[in-house]
Amino acid sequence: MAFSAEPDTVSTMDTLDRKLLGLLAEDATLSYKELGERLHLSAPAVHERVKKLKKSGAITGTVARLDGAAVGRPLCAFIHMDTEGWGKTQELMAIVDDSRVEEIHAVAGNTCMVLKVRCESTQALEDILHRLYAVPGMIRTQSYIVLNTYLERGPGV
Repeated sequence: MAFSAEPDTVSTMDTLDRKLLGLLAEDATLSYKELGERLHLSAPAVHERVKKLKKSGAITGTVARLDGAAVGRPLCAFIHMDTEGWGKTQELMAIVDDSRVEEIHAVAGNTCMVLKVRCESTQALEDILHRLYAVPGMIRTQSYIVLNTYLERGPGV
């Protein structure tokens, strides 16, 4: 069975939808009125488009991007994990309860899963690693500490 994009999301998205998504990705606090002025649409028309994009799954949520250092978590790291088997076990996925874990990805390549974490210190990173090594089937981890971030954004439209 082949996998394909959801038809409701991709095939029905027009140029205005893509421009709208781009504006919201830059600043999700813009009002429907402000968005409408930039797109040459009425506020109700923008509201309907946003509702349609949410229903289709193109918009999955609205979040505030936080500055790690400003909230007491200046250390950002990526942890590559190598496990026995597939890796996504109930025990491993319990790590989602740790607010320092920002992202979890199953990946192809020399590792099976990658975590993005944002911590208070190297001791906090060590605590996360200790917790990971307590998971049955964990073979090894390799951590990459971020020195600087030059670009961080979601998918382009």
